[in-house]
Amino acid sequence: MNVNQWFLLVGLLMLARGLAATTISRSPFTSAIVYLGVGLLLGPSALNIFNFDPAKESQLLEMLAEVALLISLFSAGIKMPVPFKLSRWSAPLRLAWLSMALTVGLVALFAYYVLHLPAGAAVLLGGILAPTDPVLATDVQVRHAGDKDELRFNLTCEAGMNDGSAFPFVLLGLGMLHMGEAGEHHYWRWLLVDVIWATGGAVLIGVIAGAGLARLGWRLRVLEPRHEIMDDLVGLGLIAIVFGLASVMKASGFLAVFFAAVALRQTELKLAGAPKDRQGLREPELAKSAAAQASDSKDAPLVVSAEALVFKEHLERLSELTLVLLLGGMISLRELPYETIGVAAFLFVVARPLSVFIGMIGSGASKRMRATIGWFGVRGIGSIFYLVYAIEAGLPPNLAKQLTGISLGVIMLSILVHGFSVKPLLESE
Repeated sequence: MNVNQWFLLVGLLMLARGLAATTISRSPFTSAIVYLGVGLLLGPSALNIFNFDPAKESQLLEMLAEVALLISLFSAGIKMPVPFKLSRWSAPLRLAWLSMALTVGLVALFAYYVLHLPAGAAVLLGGILAPTDPVLATDVQVRHAGDKDELRFNLTCEAGMNDGSAFPFVLLGLGMLHMGEAGEHHYWRWLLVDVIWATGGAVLIGVIAGAGLARLGWRLRVLEPRHEIMDDLVGLGLIAIVFGLASVMKASGFLAVFFAAVALRQTELKLAGAPKDRQGLREPELAKSAAAQASDSKDAPLVVSAEALVFKEHLERLSELTLVLLLGGMISLRELPYETIGVAAFLFVVARPLSVFIGMIGSGASKRMRATIGWFGVRGIGSIFYLVYAIEAGLPPNLAKQLTGISLGVIMLSILVHGFSVKPLLESE
């Protein structure tokens, strides 16, 4: 396909998605299923109009997936509805670290003993498939700033954190595959730098940057002479600076961006007097009316997070469309590895539910809540990113081909299986 044909295809999909928003919301499927179906139809599985090879286009795909993740993580952080308190955040923290690590371990054991992959490749596959996705799971996530639904909060917060918490396992798997080059101190470096510092440093960088920007914006808006702020550019600038700074300092850029957004949102609400501001508005109303108040009230809350969120959600939808369409063009149903069904079934039915159940012991979550969270482990753009990251890191071609086929097949099945089940299950909650 040439550039003009791509413009036509993406434009038609965007137009159809925009005009059919109500129809899709009432249908039993999600928008990602539509994009995937178009990609499979036009890709090597059917008409073969376009074929996107993740090995040959790994640099482009890594960049697209990375941008999509950063925007989605920022949007997820902005929508966090409650202050950071250990009692309230205990469940998603358990999910993002303990349950995620257990999922990696279970998938790695399955890959090692059943698929007979090398130990490093087994850990790598676990790291690729363990994190849930903040881009494709919008139907089960917090819908707007101020949405306090406990299930959606836990799923959104987990997806916001576990892309960062899964990265050390991807690095561990790659290190195990190149043991001779890693040196005898590899595991200590992995633990101290890739796990402890990458996590702690990311949270520190993100919180300082997000809270600092919120206070700076407050002074510019409230103190004389007042300044107008271009919220969209400020939000994008924060994402770029935080990600770049965290990456330079060997911290997790994904975690840093998520916590920067959380800190930005929570600091703005604190400065505005949330949960009840001076004009008597509760948090949901505060978010919705922030723009109007900013121009009318001397004591108005900041709107960097509230206003930037709308723009980020539009970019998020475009990213979802582009990457899921490309996913369909990467998959040939005739050439999918036979192991794909087994890995997907084990991940969806055993590894994810069991990890969630164990990770949330003592959290106070009901069995129904744990069962629902255990099912909604949507795989997507994060898994694609880690896959192409591994390819770029020098994964041997035969191993790269095998892991690519399994990973893309599991992502496709996740979009279909979780996509068709999301609305019936959530409506029964």
